[in-house]
Amino acid sequence: MSTTEGRSVHLRTCPLCEAMCGLEVHVEDGRVAVIRADRDDVWSKGYLCPKGTTLGRLHEDPDRLRTPLVRDGDGFREATWDEAFTRCGELLAGVVAGHGKQAVTAYIGNPTAHNFSLGRYVGLFVGLADLPVIYSAGTVDQWPKNVSTMLLYGHMWWIPTPDIQRTDHWVILGGNPQASQGSLLACPDVLGEIEAIRARGGTVVVVDPRRTGTADVADEWVPIVPGTDAALLLAMVHVLFADGLVDLGDLADLVEGLDDLAAAVADWSPERVATTCGIDAATIRRLARDVAAAPTAAVYGRIGTCNQEFGTLASWLVDVVNLLTGNFDRPGGLMFGNPVAWGVNSLPLPDFADGVTFGRWSSRVRGTPEVLGQVPLSCLAEEIATPGDGQVRALVTIAGNPVISAPDAGRLDEALPRLDAMISVDNWLNETTRHADVILPGLSALEQPHFDDLITMWAARSVANYSPAVFPPDDDRPAEWEILTRLGAMIAGFPADDIDVGMLDDGFFAALCEAQGVDPVTTTARYGHGGPERLLDLQIRTGPFGDRYGEVPGGLTLEAVKAAPHGIDEGPMVPRLRELLNTPTGTIPIAHPYFLADLPRLAARLERATTGLVLTSRRHLRSNNSWMHNVEVLVKGKDRCTLLIHPDDAAATGVTDGELALVRSEAGAVEVPVEVSDEMMPGVVSLPHGWGHDKAGTRLSVAREHAGVNSNLLAPGHLTDPLSNNAVVNGIPVEVAPAGA
Repeated sequence: MSTTEGRSVHLRTCPLCEAMCGLEVHVEDGRVAVIRADRDDVWSKGYLCPKGTTLGRLHEDPDRLRTPLVRDGDGFREATWDEAFTRCGELLAGVVAGHGKQAVTAYIGNPTAHNFSLGRYVGLFVGLADLPVIYSAGTVDQWPKNVSTMLLYGHMWWIPTPDIQRTDHWVILGGNPQASQGSLLACPDVLGEIEAIRARGGTVVVVDPRRTGTADVADEWVPIVPGTDAALLLAMVHVLFADGLVDLGDLADLVEGLDDLAAAVADWSPERVATTCGIDAATIRRLARDVAAAPTAAVYGRIGTCNQEFGTLASWLVDVVNLLTGNFDRPGGLMFGNPVAWGVNSLPLPDFADGVTFGRWSSRVRGTPEVLGQVPLSCLAEEIATPGDGQVRALVTIAGNPVISAPDAGRLDEALPRLDAMISVDNWLNETTRHADVILPGLSALEQPHFDDLITMWAARSVANYSPAVFPPDDDRPAEWEILTRLGAMIAGFPADDIDVGMLDDGFFAALCEAQGVDPVTTTARYGHGGPERLLDLQIRTGPFGDRYGEVPGGLTLEAVKAAPHGIDEGPMVPRLRELLNTPTGTIPIAHPYFLADLPRLAARLERATTGLVLTSRRHLRSNNSWMHNVEVLVKGKDRCTLLIHPDDAAATGVTDGELALVRSEAGAVEVPVEVSDEMMPGVVSLPHGWGHDKAGTRLSVAREHAGVNSNLLAPGHLTDPLSNNAVVNGIPVEVAPAGA
C-alpha cells in the first residue's frame, strides 16, 4: 500500500473471473475513490475489464448484507452472530434428529471458486458434514470436463488448457473469451492474445452458433448447430486417421487404445455428419488438416460444448484431437497449469485410488446414477417436493443462486418453501436466499485477502500474487472459512455453542501436511494462527517453487510473495503429463469404453431431423452469472436481456426488433424483447443466463429495475448429458411468436 496526499493505493487481484487482473484500489476517506489497472502487475500488465472497476461499488452496495438475518414470520430480522449460529444449530439438529442426515443436503455455487476462504475450506465443510448428496453449479457448467479428465488422466480438476501465448493455431468451440475473459482458461486479455497469434502469422477459428465478439476478431467463424460439436470432432478424428495425420509425438508410449479409436471413428466421415452439424464436409476436412499442419495448435472447448446433450463426448474429443496431432503437453498446445501454490482440489481422490467407478448410488426420485459424486442440479427440486424416506428437508446454500441458475428453475423456486430448514451463506437477499431461515453474510472482496486457488490450475503462467485486505472487517464478523467450519460441524452433530473451530482447522491442516509429505506436528507448531493464510503458506512452500520449510534454499514462501506486491512470475506452462498422470494403468486410455459406449446415442442424433428453433445461452462482458446485476454502472444503458434471432427467423415467426416475443419450451414460457441480428445462425435463438430478478422478497434494488427474464425457466430438468449428469441448456427446442399472439 502507498499513501499520497490523503489517498491510499492498495494493490490486489480482481477475484471475479479467470483473468485475475491486477488492480490499483484508490481509497479516500474510507471509501473507494477509483479502481484502475495495475500496469506493473506481472500477470495482467495493465489489462482490466469493466467488472473489475466495480469492486468498490460491490463493497459499498447498501443492499449487501453485513449482519446475519433470521426469519421472522414472512420476513427477516437482523441478529447477532451468536443468535444466528444458535438458530442454525437448532434447525439442523432438529432435521437430523427427526429424519437422519440423508434429509440434509448442500448446494455449492460458482463464486466459491473465487473466494479466499470458501475455495480452500469448502472441502472441510464437505468432510465434516459427510452428506450423502451434494449439489453444485458444476453440473450446469463443466462436469463433462471433470469426467473426461478423470477418465483420461486420473484427476478431475487437472483440466488441460490451451497455451494461447505460444500457439500458432487456436480453435475455439463453444467459448467466448470476449465476454467471459477465459473459462477453464486463465489468461489476461485473451482478445489481445488472439491479436498476437494473428500478428505472428497464426490463425484463430471460432466454432459457435453465434458470431460472438470473439469471432469478430478471429480469422474465421464457423457456425454450428447447437449440440453437435461431438459429431464435428468425431469427423475431424476420422480425417486424421484416414489421411494418415496421426502423430502422437513424445506421448506415443503413454497412449493406449489407438487401434480401438481408429475402428470406432471409421464410419464417422465428414459427409455423414455435415447435415447434422450444419458444416459442409470440405470445411470439416480443412479444420482437421489445419490443426495437424500447424507448427503448434490448440483445440479448446468450453461451456457451449459442456452444457449440451453430448457434453462429455465433446470434452473427450477436444483432448483426443490435441493428442492425435501431437499438440498435447507441449508448448503451444493443450497443457496443464503449474501453479505456484497447489490447489486443495488438485489432490488425488482416495475414493478412486483403484480406478473410477460411477453409479455407486442413484438419486432417490429420478433414479439417476451419480457421476463423480453428483447428480443433476435439477434433481434437487423433486428431492425436496417428493415425500418419502430420504426426502430433503434441510438445505445449506453456499455462495449460489440456484433459483436463477438451476434448470427448470421454477420448480425449485416452488419447492424451497417446503423445507424444514434452509441456511444460506451469501452476501445478498436474492431470489434463492429469500427462502432461507438464516442468512450468514460473508465479507466483501475488499474486506479479505485474495490469492487464487483453483483457477491457477489452468493458468497460462506460474504466477503468484497475494492481495491483503483493503478494509478491515468488523471485529465480531467471522470469515467464511469459520462459517463453513461451524456449519459442517453442526451437521456432524457438534452442539452449536461448543464447536472448537481452531481444533477442527488444525486437523484439516494436519491432513494436508501429510498429503504433501511434511510433518504435521512440527509444521503446525511454526504458526501462531490458523485459517487460509496458514494453508496458503503450506500451498506455496510445498509447491513446485517452494522452500519446503527450508529444504530448498531460496524457495518461495508466502512472506516472499507478500514482499512482491506486483506479483512473482515463474514462467509459462511446462510439460507435466508424466508427473500428473494417475490412471490405474499409468497410461491414457484414449478409447475409454465409457466414451465409446455413448457413440450409438450420438449416431441416433444424426437420424433426428432438426426442425424449428433451438435456444442457446450467452453472457455479456458486463455480466457475471446472476451476481453482478445490482451494480448500476454494469446494467445501465441498452437492455442486454434480449432474444437474439436471425432476420430470416424473425420474419418467419412474425417477431419484430424491439418488441416483445413469447418464447416457449416444454418447461415454461417467458416474454422478452427481440433483438434481430445476423450474428445468430438461422434456426438458433439466444437468451443470456443469470437474469430474472423480478421475485418478491429480494433486496436487490438495482437488479429489480433491470430484471430481465430467467432463461432457465425454459430448460427442462430432465434434459441432461447422461455420461456426466450435466444439464442441457444449449440446443433446447423452443417456439417463438409475438407476445400476445
